Amino acid sequence: MTTVRNPLLDLVGIDLPIIQAPMAGTSSPAMAAAVANAGGLGSLGVASGNAEAAGKAIAAMRERSNRPLNVNVFCHQPAKPDAAKEAAWIQRLKPEFDRLGATPPAALTEIFRSFVVDDDMLNVLVAARPKVVSFHFGLPSAERIRALKEAGIVLFASATSLAEARQGVAAGVDAIVAQGYEAGGHRGVFDQHAPDDRLGTMALTRILAREIDLPVIAAGGIMDGAGIAAALELGAAAAQLGTAFIGTSESLADEGYRAALFSDAAHHTTMTAAISGRLARCLANRFTAFSATVDTADIPAYPITYDLGKTLHGAAKEKGEFGFGAQWAGQGAPLARAMPAADLVGTLAAELDHT
Repeated sequence: MTTVRNPLLDLVGIDLPIIQAPMAGTSSPAMAAAVANAGGLGSLGVASGNAEAAGKAIAAMRERSNRPLNVNVFCHQPAKPDAAKEAAWIQRLKPEFDRLGATPPAALTEIFRSFVVDDDMLNVLVAARPKVVSFHFGLPSAERIRALKEAGIVLFASATSLAEARQGVAAGVDAIVAQGYEAGGHRGVFDQHAPDDRLGTMALTRILAREIDLPVIAAGGIMDGAGIAAALELGAAAAQLGTAFIGTSESLADEGYRAALFSDAAHHTTMTAAISGRLARCLANRFTAFSATVDTADIPAYPITYDLGKTLHGAAKEKGEFGFGAQWAGQGAPLARAMPAADLVGTLAAELDHT
């Protein structure tokens, strides 16, 4: 394939304008390595684990590849516990546990730490020096950004608006990931309580390409070479694909998640905060149906809510029920393909070359 070089590809050291999204809980070291070895940017989402787990995942990827790696962290504000709201939420979902013959937890906890306060994670990243570290839900402090940059790490920041992108520029990041409303997984807004204009990927990409002086990476709803080509035509330096990689051999998605992805549920993705405590786009399932009956004001803080969501999903899986899973997927889900990750990258590159 003949690819016009652009500053982002040279900065990161990749051959193709294809980035595999860092899907916490779904992307794997094997997936990241396969994508990297095929010429794209492989990614790991480490936000749902601790620093030790992140270090092991980075090492496992590097056993399979010496190519560039992107490691993604979440920069949300730490949760503010509300015991009464959390107790009410447990009671709200108790009937589902009862139907499964399971017992809900007596209390909920903040199951993972935000990077904005996680010194151990910072130390692991500075020591491991992945080629890229990317931020979601906001930005860390200037001190943390400085420490990463002094380690020679390239920084990406997700943005759902021009205002958020400008904050990333001001903070000194090297590229902006333009996350459209159609993207799967967690909506990356910096302030989940502020108004959201819900810009789509293509509109947001074009706005950012015109208004900011950094490479823009289009993310959301892109599943094939035609989608990548459209993003590049609008000024993106690369495209980031997540849902496209859920069905790959290296994905950590369980059998229920995969089955749902290749079912009619893919045509009915919806936003829900009931699973984790923050809005995220999910395949239509039992949890999204339940969430339609919930007032968002009753949902505890993120990621405290996730504690109950993960427990319910675990109890349901033991009974062969996968409908309570965090089956994150974007609006392009009906275009998903099942194949090894390296084959998918090769297919995407061929499709892009023929547009």
